[in-house]
Amino acid sequence: MLRKPSALLAASALLLLGTATQAAADNPPPAAPSAACTYTPAVPADNFKGIPVFDPVKAAKPYSATLRTGQGAITFRALTDKAPCTTYSFKFLARRDYFDRSHCHRLTTARIYVLQCGDPTGTGSGGPGYSFPDENLTGATYPAGTVAMANAGPNTNGSQFFFVWKDTKLSPSYTPFGKVTSGLDVLHKIAVGGEDDQNGPGDGFPRLPVNIKRVQIKSS
Repeated sequence: MLRKPSALLAASALLLLGTATQAAADNPPPAAPSAACTYTPAVPADNFKGIPVFDPVKAAKPYSATLRTGQGAITFRALTDKAPCTTYSFKFLARRDYFDRSHCHRLTTARIYVLQCGDPTGTGSGGPGYSFPDENLTGATYPAGTVAMANAGPNTNGSQFFFVWKDTKLSPSYTPFGKVTSGLDVLHKIAVGGEDDQNGPGDGFPRLPVNIKRVQIKSS
């Protein structure tokens, strides 16, 4: 992941993480084809926990993840059959307490409707020390309850991800890797609380702090 990777494609602008730079997104870069699952060393390496080695047998095992936050619990089913590289990485990090004591740093309430998490620095610029390819993009849509990866362009996934709290239209450029099974009410409560517009109207830090106490992985 680049030092200051992009967060996620908004309907009208691509917000660069850690910067206020914006660029028109009417012609977003095309998503690159999915590659074999390889985790490539990259910077930054915040709260570094090592680099996973993909194991397709272990990656195929279904699981659910529960984020215990100060606003309530959010549980999602990992799409291990559709995005094994992504779900394997998430489980690798979660089991090493990578997300614990971090917070969700971005909430959007206009044009797109997401809560973004996964950066241990809380700045929007952090990453785990490796990147990996996109998956599950063909025909990808982002209805409420989708869990997907934030990125800086094709095949730059790291640790940052987002929850879709309301049906959202995005280009199929962000790997969907989970589906919320409980806690959508928690996401709605956070969204109703609003954000501070620090990135622009309808885009900023959640006014209700979303502190992740721990992430629990449960095999299905």
